[in-house]
Amino acid sequence: MCQFLYDLFGIKKRKEIPPMKKYLIVGLGNIGSEYANTRHNVGFQILDHFAAKEEVSFQTVKLGDIATVKLKGRSLICLKPSTYMNLSGKAVVYWMNKEKIDPKNLLIITDDLNLPFGTIRLKTSGSDGGHNGLKDIQDKLNTTNYNRFRFGISDAFQKGRQVNYVLGEWSEKESEDLKERLDLSCELIRSFVLAGVNITMNTFNGK
Repeated sequence: MCQFLYDLFGIKKRKEIPPMKKYLIVGLGNIGSEYANTRHNVGFQILDHFAAKEEVSFQTVKLGDIATVKLKGRSLICLKPSTYMNLSGKAVVYWMNKEKIDPKNLLIITDDLNLPFGTIRLKTSGSDGGHNGLKDIQDKLNTTNYNRFRFGISDAFQKGRQVNYVLGEWSEKESEDLKERLDLSCELIRSFVLAGVNITMNTFNGK
């Protein structure tokens, strides 16, 4: 009936605007000022840098802090879980369900001991690599097939000192070099959303 009236009176039917495609971008870390500048918190640092560049602020909500970035018809929900690293999966699953996020639009940002400092690597699947945050996410999602952005923190620690190294603060030189690496990490996030995971892997992996 409506279409008949549109045709009869020459009324152009208003085009329906499709809903914005949603992405959940999760930076892993531990809450608390004592962890703020530690290597294990680089996921938080990357999202803080990204939010600052996009001129948005984080708000404390259930199971974490959230900042929303609008980017060319996409909605990026940036999450810093407040569950501590070892229970990260709880926050990820909650916000995926709440915002109805397609699993292929999930990106987890984490530190990686197995990569040289500042090296970035995007993968679509894989093991947890001994990372407790990834292990919990894998358990809660019941799959190893999810996008993860690994940021190298190197393994420059003496035997038996891994925990102290990971939870230690960046060195003065690392802090200086980190600035350019954070900018590059933000470019990777934008590329993941706008160009897709495959193009982004080809463009950024190993840089």
